[in-house]
Formats: sequence, C-alpha cells, structure tokens
Amino acid sequence: MNIGIVGCGLVGQKRARSFGEGHRVVAVADQAVERAERLAAAHAGCVVMPDAEALIARRDIDLVAVAVTNNVLAPLTRAAVEAGKHVIVEKPAARRAAELEPLAEIARARGVVVKVGFNHRFHPAFLKARAIWESGACGPLMFIRARYGHGGRLGMEREWRGDPTLSGGGEMLDQGVHLIDLSRWFAGEFVEIQGRVERYFWNWPVEDNGFALLRTAGGSVAWLQASCTEWKNLFSFEIYGRDGKLQIDGLGGSYGVERLTFYQMRPEMGPPDTSTWEYPGEDTSWAAEFAHVVDCIRDGRPVVGGLEDAIAALRIVERLYQQSDLAALSKVTTTA
Repeated sequence: MNIGIVGCGLVGQKRARSFGEGHRVVAVADQAVERAERLAAAHAGCVVMPDAEALIARRDIDLVAVAVTNNVLAPLTRAAVEAGKHVIVEKPAARRAAELEPLAEIARARGVVVKVGFNHRFHPAFLKARAIWESGACGPLMFIRARYGHGGRLGMEREWRGDPTLSGGGEMLDQGVHLIDLSRWFAGEFVEIQGRVERYFWNWPVEDNGFALLRTAGGSVAWLQASCTEWKNLFSFEIYGRDGKLQIDGLGGSYGVERLTFYQMRPEMGPPDTSTWEYPGEDTSWAAEFAHVVDCIRDGRPVVGGLEDAIAALRIVERLYQQSDLAALSKVTTTA
C-alpha cells in the first residue's frame, strides 16, 4: 500500500517505522513543517504536503495514519474515510463518543477499514495471555485489576494534553482508554460504571488520576487506575479466573521488561503452578497492529480494536467525567 501520515511527531514516527516491507510512505503532513521534512527524508520518494486535506486528496494513497491532537482526530478520520481511504487513527480517536458515532456507518458504506490505535492488544504478552484465556485454562472470569501510570515531565501542564479543548480530558482519556479497552477485550461489555477523576498535582484543568469500577451484567468487575503521578512508570494488568490468573507487567522501556505470568490453580489449592514468559527488546506491538490492519484489508477480517471499541471506551470515560467535579471537562464541545 501507499501510505500518508498526518502528524509527524513521536507517534507518527513510530507508525512510519511499523510499516512492513512492500508498503511505502509516499506523503506526510504536519503543522510543524520541519518535522514533516525530517520524516519525509527517511523515506525515498516521500513528499511533504501543505496540509492534511491535500494529503488525503491524493489519489495514490491507500491508507492514512492520523496522529494529531485529539480535537482533530475524528474530523480527519472522517475526511479520509469519505475519500475512500483506509485509516489508522491514534487512540482515543476522538474527545467524545459523539464525534465518532457517525463514522462506523460511513466506513461500512465506503468499504474501508478503520483501526484505532489500541496497540496494547498486540503486545506479545497480551497476545499470549489472550490465547491462554481462550483455551479455557483460567476458567470463568471473576475480576480484573489494572494500573497504568507515569510520572509526567517538567512543563507537561503547558502541553496540548493539558488543554481540554484540544485533548478532551486528562490521564483517564489518555492512558486510561487502554485499560478500558483491554478490560472490555477480556470481560465484554460493562453495564455499571462508577468512579472518579481527580487533579492532585499537575496545575492544569484536566485530571491527573482516574479511578474506575466497572461491572458486567454477569457480575465480573474491572478495577482500574490511570495516573500521571506514578513517579516510577508502571504497567500492571491482572486477569483473575476461577481456575487461574494471568498477570502482565511492564511494556518495555521505562515500564520494565514485558512479562506474562500464568498462575494455574491446583485441584488441592495451595501454591499454583507458575509459568512465566518474558519479552525483552523493542516494542513489536506497532508492527503487529499494522500487520493486523493489512490482514483485515486483504481478507475482510473484522478489526480488533476498531471504531466500535473506541466509542464504547469513550462512553465509559464520559460517565466518569460526569461523576466528577472538574468543570473544564463538562464544557468540551464536540465536532460531530
């Protein structure tokens, strides 16, 4: 495929590195032209377009990767879909569910694939955990417990993520949607949503911590926290079944070595049988996610982590915002 990238920052660069052999980055666009020029220079024949609209309009582009601020994720995705392009749009894909809800039907009508950047589903520890879970070795789900946090950085409150008109929210919308998406992947739909978002440390209008207690119709619970006051970066995701537990720790880099531990209960109880898999080295989730997109386009497979998943995650975040007191979050208007 010929690929265009809108947004040439850190995530746009990661996307560019994730495309496999046989695919070409032919055009890029970014408000910071020098960033676009640096990314274009790394890809033979790639050109810098004056804006996203000009890039999307190119007839030779098959897929558009959208990696921009949250307020324009949905409008640019819609423009690409209406132009008949396949799309990879970074999470959370919008600021509010209403910005995304019309897109699913438009994408179906146009016959294009839209993949939301829930790349955590494609980390090797989660792929292995999913295979073990689907084997039935853990038994029925009891509950999920998960934490995801980082310590922020100097000046973070002045970045676009601290402006609710651009971001739509804080840490629960940023990293928390990964926890929500992964929980839905294992537990299914949540019918009861409780929790809070709070601002404890960072001097900005959005939350720096989010807490969620989610319950399925069958009584399974997910207990989640997303934080940017973690100080030491942390990722921990635990899936408790009646017969065993799956625990994923670390995501590589500053989060520590990615590791899956499977605790399988014995009939006589006592200490469980324990198996551990470690995945050192570079993060392969981006490439695996793109390979999945290629499969979906080629074979007509359903997307794992698509628009419907993003809409469901956004609705949960919105409920948490409605239950909290941060006035700035209630004033965000959508572009739907």
